[in-house]
Amino acid sequence: METLFGVCGLVGALLFFGRFYVQWAISEIRKEYTIPVSFWYMSAAGSLMLFVYAYGQGSPGGTFSLCFNLLVYGRNLIYVWRDRGTLTAFRSAITHATVGIAVVVAGILTYVTWRGGYRNTTEFWVWSAIWAAGQGVFFLRFIIQWAITEMKRKSVVPAVFWQLSIVGLFLHGAYYFHRADWVLAFGTVADGLPYVRNLWLMRHCPAAEES
Repeated sequence: METLFGVCGLVGALLFFGRFYVQWAISEIRKEYTIPVSFWYMSAAGSLMLFVYAYGQGSPGGTFSLCFNLLVYGRNLIYVWRDRGTLTAFRSAITHATVGIAVVVAGILTYVTWRGGYRNTTEFWVWSAIWAAGQGVFFLRFIIQWAITEMKRKSVVPAVFWQLSIVGLFLHGAYYFHRADWVLAFGTVADGLPYVRNLWLMRHCPAAEES
């Protein structure tokens, strides 16, 4: 099982953290700010695999960070498919059902993981507070992105998403380095470069935000 968790962690990290580099590369090639549909597929697959890894590591911060993400990824894919004319009632129902089940199961496993790692010490609570602040920022970026997407009825990733990502990076990066969780630590910090670059591209090379 340890090998399985390790493989899930490495592959999941390549997908989850690498999505920003794929998105960045496509934007550079097209000379315009672009969020390709592959970004959402990689987000969904990577988050599921990293969740398995975090559960195997007994990392409550890691599991909680990932257990609700599919809601946002699924809704963005719904709008992308609709814009492309490939959304059907069956596809929509399956996507929502799958996401709903996955979130419920992930929520339960997250609680189990947190209980297993609970320590009533000052150090535990200080680092838990740092993690919680970072998680709040990371959640907020997707809540805003999701809200704007629902209002515009189109998948949109605004500048504030990247600004909040930079703030969350420092908080979560510190937490994961403290835990010596190197997969999540290096993956979190490594995404700082595309965060900054996307803000530059949005200002200087704006374009349609989905393709």
